[in-house]
Amino acid sequence: MITSVQIVGIAYEIDENTRKYVIKRIGRLDRYLPRHARKTVSAEVKLEEVNHNHGNKYQVEVILNLPGKLVTAKDSTSNILAAVDIVEAKIQAQLRDYKQSAISHIGNRGVMSRIKRSFQREL
Repeated sequence: MITSVQIVGIAYEIDENTRKYVIKRIGRLDRYLPRHARKTVSAEVKLEEVNHNHGNKYQVEVILNLPGKLVTAKDSTSNILAAVDIVEAKIQAQLRDYKQSAISHIGNRGVMSRIKRSFQREL
């Protein structure tokens, strides 16, 4: 669980249910991180009401501070909880790419990787 999650409301009053939902959804993103990054990761969530006159559009932005990288995602929908879900899916995809680039041994176990390594040794 990501322990340092800051939730900021910009022109939006954050109620307790929304706060719990955001902490639950964003806090569990640490399972997609490499182990060395789990200790130092911090998250900042910005909840904003975009259309003040009609009150029907919300924007959510999530910023994750990782060792050596800053991961961000932003989305806006008519429901704030749906926007949190969409942003969570975007962050998951970015974290998978981060984990593959951070850990060097992923991808070296396959058959094709072994063949490539054997050809490199012969050259």
